[in-house]
Amino acid sequence: MLFAYKFHEKRVTGMERLWGDGDSSVFQMFSLTHFAAIGFLCIMGGLLLIFSGSMKINKSGKTVERLFAFTLIITESLYYVWISSIGSFDLSDSLPLELCSVSLILSVVLLLTGNRRVYDFVFFAGIAGSLQAVFTPVLFIDFPHFRYFHFFYTHIGIILTALYFTWVKGYRPTIKGLAWTMVFLNLLLPVIFMINKFVGGNYMFLRRKPSSGSLLDLLGPYPWYIVSLEAVAVVLFLFLWLLFRERRVDRISVEQEK
Repeated sequence: MLFAYKFHEKRVTGMERLWGDGDSSVFQMFSLTHFAAIGFLCIMGGLLLIFSGSMKINKSGKTVERLFAFTLIITESLYYVWISSIGSFDLSDSLPLELCSVSLILSVVLLLTGNRRVYDFVFFAGIAGSLQAVFTPVLFIDFPHFRYFHFFYTHIGIILTALYFTWVKGYRPTIKGLAWTMVFLNLLLPVIFMINKFVGGNYMFLRRKPSSGSLLDLLGPYPWYIVSLEAVAVVLFLFLWLLFRERRVDRISVEQEK
């Protein structure tokens, strides 16, 4: 009887570590588990680059794209199940209105449709936002909790989706796509701002800076840091364009294959 009680107690404790409120495991930046996530991104990105030339886009490739989109949908859906189960769902901070949340939704759309306008946003805003999230995560719960896996799987998934469409499917970022992404973001910001006022939220930090301190502290006071952040976004997007843009060698290779 005592053995059965202790076994049940351990099982509940184990479940708490995987699905509880996270009080038992606090995430620390640049810890072993953080470097493990960064390493996973580097390995998967490296493998994608190495084997991109030998990957063929056929029906099986389309199936893989849909399956990956499905895993992103399931993982994100489970996140909302989890925050609801622990009583933490709140309109002020639980809606998918952060930049990476929007990028995740559009990554799924890109995987299912291959739309090139959606690719532009996922490539520029998705990579820039998700890289920042992976290297400087706002995360409070550590491995092996579900939230740890959700956070890194979804952010890394955004980056890998953009790289897959660039390296494997031959999409390329353009200045026109960069401009379209900035226009879309500036059309999105006032909508998010109004939602913030209605629900008392601070999505995309449009009402105030994070109270815990962040890189936004270097960009000036409110509301000027929003303008500064847009300038930083343009610089990051230009860097990504320079790094991944279509080069003459790419065009010659494509013509030779034809």
